Amino acid sequence: MKFSTNEDVEAPIDAVFEMLCDFESFERAAMRRGAEVQRVDQLVAPGVGMIWDAVFELRGKRREIQVEMVTFDHPNEILLETTSPGMIGSMSFDLMALSRARTRVKVELEVKPLNLSARLLVQSLKLAKSSLTKKYKLRIAEYASGMQERYSRSA
Repeated sequence: MKFSTNEDVEAPIDAVFEMLCDFESFERAAMRRGAEVQRVDQLVAPGVGMIWDAVFELRGKRREIQVEMVTFDHPNEILLETTSPGMIGSMSFDLMALSRARTRVKVELEVKPLNLSARLLVQSLKLAKSSLTKKYKLRIAEYASGMQERYSRSA
């Protein structure tokens, strides 16, 4: 199952990439939504090899995932891969400079089941794909708008 959307941000590509590298804010946002998130790598600077363990509730069941950064190409791309019992996934952020002060961010999320119970979960998500796609695009648009606001305040 795959979700994808593009958002244009009124900010230079380097500024957008730096905002996407604010991993502590992502951790805090996940914790506010009830997830337990812990970074388990020893890296000092953002880069390939960053790893997080997360635990959260989804559809009434406790889920455990591990997220690893597998691509960190400043300022063009970040690719995160997730693994959990029965499921793998990836989330990519591709940035393209449209002009000196405008950046297009393409965000893709893909989830693949590895066993029967995960397949059933993904199948139930597919039944709600249109509403999930709307929510996904709205969340990404809200985040892009927030990045734009943060940049305009700091500039």
